[in-house]
Amino acid sequence: MQERIAAAARKAGRSGDEITLVGVSKTQPAEAIRAAYEAGLRHFGENRVQEWEGKRSALGDLQATWHLVGHLQSNKAARAAGMFHSVDSVDDFAVAQRLERARDGQSNARKLRVLLEVRVEEEESKSGVRAEEAAVLAEKVVALSHVELAGLMCIPPFLEEAEKVRPYFGRLRELRDSLAREIGHQLPVLSMGMSHDFEVAIEEGASEVRVGTAIFGSRAAK
Repeated sequence: MQERIAAAARKAGRSGDEITLVGVSKTQPAEAIRAAYEAGLRHFGENRVQEWEGKRSALGDLQATWHLVGHLQSNKAARAAGMFHSVDSVDDFAVAQRLERARDGQSNARKLRVLLEVRVEEEESKSGVRAEEAAVLAEKVVALSHVELAGLMCIPPFLEEAEKVRPYFGRLRELRDSLAREIGHQLPVLSMGMSHDFEVAIEEGASEVRVGTAIFGSRAAK
């Protein structure tokens, strides 16, 4: 996997060291996550707060970084703020405010890293802030004291041909660049690309790729 990441980075004139591999471990048992850690993986992405609560005690000794990559409901935000190092799917200011309040209540807590999830296609069933509304949300989140807006994330439509996904990745990169200029805040993180299209995402500027099946195999049964 790291070899494929490095090759895609070289193709784009980048270094593989610039790319963080996040292993999407949703539905995977604690044993599989531990095996991936022992193989060298250090970033893991979970989809649901309650699922991670069930696995967390068995993995608490790992020096890993835990990302929430699934949609976060506001009523679970306080729990998420205490369990994850990064919430990569913020798309609503009410959720950001709840994360802020929860983090404020934790003594000696570092700022919680967050990414804005952006809807890069016009599909109502998709989560994510609309691209045209992202600047307003970003300005509000940047003003918070206990969360740190680090960048953007997207989940484009699933298309078998990775090349057909490229325009969506390019769209997120362009939005990130314009947002950074507009709000006067650096947004170094672009989380985009999954098992079947991460190489194209890297060519389009991804700094983090979220890979599940290519690492863990088919999803475990719930």
